[in-house]
Amino acid sequence: MKRIHIHTSTNDLPSTIQYYSALFAAPPSLEKPDYAKWLLDDPRVNFSVSNRASKTGVSHLGIQVESDSELQEVRDNVGKITQQVQEESGAHCCYAQSDKHWTKDPDGIVWELFYTKDSSESYGVDGPEDARAQRPADAPLPAKSCC
Repeated sequence: MKRIHIHTSTNDLPSTIQYYSALFAAPPSLEKPDYAKWLLDDPRVNFSVSNRASKTGVSHLGIQVESDSELQEVRDNVGKITQQVQEESGAHCCYAQSDKHWTKDPDGIVWELFYTKDSSESYGVDGPEDARAQRPADAPLPAKSCC
């Protein structure tokens, strides 16, 4: 079963955590000094927020899957309409280890298609978090930068 992913950036993480904990009527599933994540079943969403980006607001959207085969299925679906799909195997990002595919819709909205295989003790950033979201719609997706 798939789960929608939304990652936002904030300048005030404690207040943002308090707000979303009230909105979702639940504390974060994972909370770190620079990051929080809610894995909700109602609505079925992976909602995360961090204070690592230079720009606040929505960083990117995504689809989290539960298996390698689901990841390949979603990647194949997108691959039918665009050649701009970048694979990122073994990514270490957002306190997790994942296999990912990155793509952009026609308006340049960045989508992360991913299967999380394990957790990690560090954020794992290789570059600015919002590097993908800041690029022009027609620019190629950069390699190896954290969500």
